[in-house]
Parts: sequence; C-alpha cells; structure tokens
Amino acid sequence: NQQGYIVLTESFHLKKGYCCGNGCKHCPYNYDAVPEPRRSDLRTDAFRNTSTDGTSHEQR
Repeated sequence: NQQGYIVLTESFHLKKGYCCGNGCKHCPYNYDAVPEPRRSDLRTDAFRNTSTDGTSHEQR
C-alpha cells in the first residue's frame, strides 16, 4: 500500500484458515487472536468502516 505495508486480502486469510493475531486490515476472523485492548479497537474501527449494506467505505 502507500505506507509500504504488504496488504493481505480476505481471500488469502480464508485460505490460511485462522487469525494470525497481527491485526490485519482484511481479517475475516473478527481479530480473534489479537490481544486486548487492540482487538476491541480494531473491531470498532472495522464496524465504523462498514456501511449498512455490508460493503466497506473503500469498496464504494
């Protein structure tokens, strides 16, 4: 991405089969392995970035 990070897609994570705990942007596992308090922050941020139709603001 523009910040120099490698962005892993949701598809990649689903093939891997579990949350790695790193707080990946496209984590389909609801950040289950991320330690608190970061997990709550990531879940709140993900909720804010999702519209009522289930698409992210980035997808529109």
